[in-house]
Amino acid sequence: MSDRVLELWRQDLEALAKRARLRSLFPREGLDFSSNDYLGLSESEKLKEILADALARDIPIGASGSRLLRGNHSEHELLEAEAAKFFHSESALFFASGYAANQALLATLPQQNDLIFYDALIHASAHDGMRLSRANRTLFPHNDVNFLDQAIRDWRAANSAGTPWIMVESLYSMDGDFAPLQELADIAVKYEAFLIIDEAHATGVFGPNGRGLAYFLEGAPNIITLHTCGKALGVSGGLVCLSNILKNFLVNRARNFIFATAPSPLIAACVRGALQYISENDERRCQLIARIEHTRTCLSFISDPGPTHSQIQPIIIGQDARALKLAEKLKSRGYDIRAIRPPTVPEDSARLRISVTLNVTENEISEMSRCLRDLIEEEF
Repeated sequence: MSDRVLELWRQDLEALAKRARLRSLFPREGLDFSSNDYLGLSESEKLKEILADALARDIPIGASGSRLLRGNHSEHELLEAEAAKFFHSESALFFASGYAANQALLATLPQQNDLIFYDALIHASAHDGMRLSRANRTLFPHNDVNFLDQAIRDWRAANSAGTPWIMVESLYSMDGDFAPLQELADIAVKYEAFLIIDEAHATGVFGPNGRGLAYFLEGAPNIITLHTCGKALGVSGGLVCLSNILKNFLVNRARNFIFATAPSPLIAACVRGALQYISENDERRCQLIARIEHTRTCLSFISDPGPTHSQIQPIIIGQDARALKLAEKLKSRGYDIRAIRPPTVPEDSARLRISVTLNVTENEISEMSRCLRDLIEEEF
């Protein structure tokens, strides 16, 4: 086969490189200021104990089939029952990843005459789900509840007979800010809409026992939440919390649930253990909140947009090449801080994404902040 058949893809990669947007993989190195392992559980002795216990109970590693064939294991069902109880929802459904869960929700639940109203900053997985959906979709400006209210009102006034769906994140992964959940819930009630809340970056960190920011809404028939298991919980997978009716609909209609090999029963057991651990131990959460406050103080020299109140601290640089250059300089000084560029973030908003975890100490946060300030002053 001639190399010419690959020319289209080569040209695309070269174009990305010219715009400082070419991505590549490289090993972990330096202090962790980039992962989503917020509670430091992924490499903890506690999770190793949970895993060892599951192995001792002969929990299988592979599911060997889809849940509707022979892949349904008691560990899946125990996890879903315990997750529903923990998050105060009627039921729960376990997916292999948060990405798969988001995609399944939006591709399956909204119907042909419905309309999905989505926040401008929602995750790529939601966009992929909406592209597969039979419903139409429309964007509303980030966290703009007045715009959303008017948009749904106008749609209803046009004699639309379908159901509105509202898709948001409770804590946005690149901006580190929070959604106005109570106002969104009020709008959902007002227009008989469903509200889907992606709690990926809030689960384990915020709310009573780490139940997330939407804990006070869980259990309502029009509320659907997604709790990612691969971030603060330190494992992998995604738990969708919703009504029994909607769970059964997903089991019967969601293609990436029906036709995919089930998640590992061993992973399901580890998620069960992680949920139980965070429900009984607030110490790690309290430590993380203290580190977030310490980071806010250390980054007070950043004025635009300024330190957030979450574990995600964006440092807006603007130009892609500058963000990459700063990230490389930080890497050379022992700090793993990644440059985030479009299309992950809007044009001209390339940034450093600082993630606060229990994998670093307060002293290391202080030293990183001083280094960052010096580099920014040199660069600009």
